[in-house]
Parts: sequence; C-alpha cells; structure tokens
Amino acid sequence: MIESIDKNFREVIITILVSVFLFSFSYGQVVTKDPEGSLSKRWQIKGDSIKRFKIEPYKPVYFLVANYTTDINNSPISDNPLNSVEESSDFSDTELKFQLSFKTRAVRNLFGKKIGGDVWVGYTQSSRWQLYSANISRPFRETNYEPEVMLVFPTTYKVLGLNGVFAGIGINHQSNGRSNPLSRSWNRIVLQFGWETPSWSFVLRPWWRLPEDEIEDNNPGIQNYIGRAEFLTVFSKGRHDVSVLAKHSLRGGNKNRGSIRFDYAIKVIDQLQIHAQIFHGYGESLIDYNHSQTTFGIGLSLLQWR
Repeated sequence: MIESIDKNFREVIITILVSVFLFSFSYGQVVTKDPEGSLSKRWQIKGDSIKRFKIEPYKPVYFLVANYTTDINNSPISDNPLNSVEESSDFSDTELKFQLSFKTRAVRNLFGKKIGGDVWVGYTQSSRWQLYSANISRPFRETNYEPEVMLVFPTTYKVLGLNGVFAGIGINHQSNGRSNPLSRSWNRIVLQFGWETPSWSFVLRPWWRLPEDEIEDNNPGIQNYIGRAEFLTVFSKGRHDVSVLAKHSLRGGNKNRGSIRFDYAIKVIDQLQIHAQIFHGYGESLIDYNHSQTTFGIGLSLLQWR
C-alpha cells in the first residue's frame, strides 16, 4: 500500500513539474511592466547587449572562518562497500569553509529572439578546510566540484503577484575528485524555474539522477538523502541579504529526508559582508551525503544571490 501511495505521489509531482514548465515556456513572451528584480538582472533576461563569455556571478561567494558541526563525519560510509572507510579520522568539529562560483553565457537566443534560449555554463566549488587541526597537518577534509550547462528561456508572465523570470533545463555534474573509498559523485538532469518581485526571488529546481552501474555507483540512493528537488527563497533589500535553501527527497516513510540552509549577510564596506550560515540535515557536502548534522558558520562574503 505504501509503495502504491509513493507511486501516486511521484506521478502527481511529475505532472505538476511538467505543467509548470509548459506554462512557463508557453507564456514566455507575455510582457509585464513591473520593475526588474535581482533574478532578472543576475540572468540578464533583458540584456540584449551583454557580451558572451563574460564571467558573471552565479551562487554566493563566501568564506566562513569558523564552521562548527554538531557531528563531524570521521567515518564516511556508503551502501557500496567499496566506498566505506574502515579507519576513523580525527577531524576537528570546527573548520574553515569557503565557496567560489561563477557562470558565463556561451550562446544568446539559440532559438531566435522571439523564443530565446540562452546557453549558460556554470561552475561552483566549495571546500571544508581543517585549518585548526594542527595535529593532523591541517588537511582539506572535502572539496566539491560542480560544473553545469544550462539552457535558459525568459518567461515574463505574472502569477500570484510574482513575475516569471525563466524556465530552464540543464545537466549537472558534482564530485569530490577523490579515489575510493572516499570518492563521491553523481550526474543530474535539472529543471529550473524562477519568479521574483523587486525584493524577493524564488527558484525551484527539481532533478533526475542519471543512473550508473551498481559497481561504479559511489553513493547509492544519494537522491534519498540530498533530495530530488530544492527550493530557494531570497530576500534582498538595502544592506541585507537573507536566503533559505530547502531540499527534499520527495519520498515518505524511511526515505523522508532532506536539508535546510539559512544564510544571512549584511554589508559593511562596499561589497564586503558579514555572513552567517546555519545548516541542518543530510548532504552538507558529498562525503556527508548520508550523514545528518547541524552546522553553524560565521565569516565574510563578497557576493550573494543578487
């Protein structure tokens, strides 16, 4: 009975996502006269004169000088026996975390000006550095590399007081670049939809994991921990930037898992901001994909979602 409910739930979710994509794409040319928000500016929806291959901001760029976890993952495990660590490490529960991210537009109006279709190439890298662990030579505990290619269509309809900004589809690779037993990686087909007001931005990103051979899968069932979709909410006004990123497996029962991350930044000097971050759940990094923890971080940031 539970399997039947899960199957019906999946069918409803798929139907909703397909409907949203078709609606967004179909009404992409219905122009609104509302002020342009930060999401439109970030994706240059109205920027006909913007040059290609210019480096642009993507995700936030920050440096958390102290990122504390309630449960450091000293013994990473996986459902694949080749990817479970036999000997435990001695990591500190406080480390330095930083993220770098950028994107560039490679193709403008792939399907002509009427339909649009911009091809973006993005790259995000996040690292966890055991800077305060002198007893183990201050190693980098984990670094995640995330290149992606995205096809983005402008959508300027209006619904529920929100301006539709874009609908897109892309392919995403994420890995930690390590050998077994610490290797972790996956590939996804990602849909994305964006809406905004002058101060608020919302981005929905559901995805489908590309299947791998069982013996080559470093992290079986990763989508049941990190999730099958994420929803980003951003509020930006004046000196303040607030964002909440929620991910979920879209499953019930013992697969009902996910995470939530809260970020707050306040501008202090020009582009320099004080940045605070709280995370709870699974998948804070790839090596922690099936490890639940709560983290608290404080540091500086140079770029946010606007």
